[in-house]
Amino acid sequence: MSKRYTAEFKRDAVALVRSSPHRNVTEIARALGVSPEGLRGWVKQDRTDRGEGRPGELTSAEREEPTRLRRQAVEQQKTIEILRKVAAYFAAETNR
Repeated sequence: MSKRYTAEFKRDAVALVRSSPHRNVTEIARALGVSPEGLRGWVKQDRTDRGEGRPGELTSAEREEPTRLRRQAVEQQKTIEILRKVAAYFAAETNR
């Protein structure tokens, strides 16, 4: 199972890489106790998020959008179901 790191930890790790041009990513990763591949991925994503990525690479916000939209759709479906029940209740009440 892979270890999960907080967004703050990742942000600080990337900042360390960016502010240490004389040290390589592998060296910094060892010092932080993370995998060099993981740290390289965080640095690459940071570049993309800052608009410095390759064309077609998705920003973090773009990667998270489908998940956000699915959650929103579920919430809207729940709201619609509640409104249907309320409408049915009041329709029954007015027919009495």
